[in-house]
Amino acid sequence: MNVARVCLPSVPAPRSFRHLLESDGLHARKNAGTSVRIMRPRTCTVALLATLAASAALAVAFAAEQWGGLAPCALCLWERWPYRLAVALGLLALLLPRRAARVVLAALLLAVLAEAAIALVHVGVEQGLWPSPLPACAAPHLASGSVADRLASLPTHPAKPCDEPSYLLPWVPVSLAAMNLAFALAFAAALATYLRRGQRSRRRRR
Repeated sequence: MNVARVCLPSVPAPRSFRHLLESDGLHARKNAGTSVRIMRPRTCTVALLATLAASAALAVAFAAEQWGGLAPCALCLWERWPYRLAVALGLLALLLPRRAARVVLAALLLAVLAEAAIALVHVGVEQGLWPSPLPACAAPHLASGSVADRLASLPTHPAKPCDEPSYLLPWVPVSLAAMNLAFALAFAAALATYLRRGQRSRRRRR
């Protein structure tokens, strides 16, 4: 007796099982000719998970700043922009057809890789491997002249040095930048794996 196991939500049944696989972007694998298992999640599910992952990273950064008392440095603020772009791309992918959504997810992958690159630069600055590329991370330049002129040249809010690590958990000796780097790499690896498997499945169907 043939058994088919498909992990899908309750939706009206399409015209055929093949149409279901093609419309949802799923890859079926026959096991000894007796069963069919779904190996890849739907594109919309991946887009939703990517949006939630990027939103979670931004939420952690906001919570650490507002309630954890961790002031962000200039590199910290730069690290938030790729996640914002990833959220926008993930929401866009949810509204597009499957093929167009996969293109948007590929762009989202590039945004996450850019996030990982900025986080790597930040970790290197914290470890003293290279100086920060941002002038905002350097010490403020005092204007020449009287004491009043020098005080007036100081920024209103002193910037946090980029080479000073911030720790989300005091008992864990891993900085926020290092945690972000690990998260971005895992995020990118998972998304790249999904896109690569989808590319392989389309080639096999041809």
